[in-house]
Amino acid sequence: MENITGKRLEFLRERKGWTKSLVAKKLGIKTVSTYANWEYGLRQPDSEMLVKIANLYDVSVDYILGRHEHAEGKEKVQGMWFYDMDNLSEKDFEEIEEEVREYAEFLLAKKKKRSGKDS
Repeated sequence: MENITGKRLEFLRERKGWTKSLVAKKLGIKTVSTYANWEYGLRQPDSEMLVKIANLYDVSVDYILGRHEHAEGKEKVQGMWFYDMDNLSEKDFEEIEEEVREYAEFLLAKKKKRSGKDS
């Protein structure tokens, strides 16, 4: 069986330039071998630890488990929408909302043109 979780953990750690020892320390794990065993696929982190790992690397648990292909999925993009919106006037909010909608439509049209699909 393929070790998707372990490969993802290794990828995320190396992308940060961190050692296994540093990650273990950041996660509050007493022995480095515990974390190393997760990367090697010998053991799996429990659900609570998966959440801690996801938060550490700023990815979803689904990404770590291999359910999503990209570390930065829709959740991250959708979360950007709520970034500091409290201080906006209603007019500013509506203008930004329209700009985002237009840009999303532009990107979708661009993608459709690249793929040669008309529908």
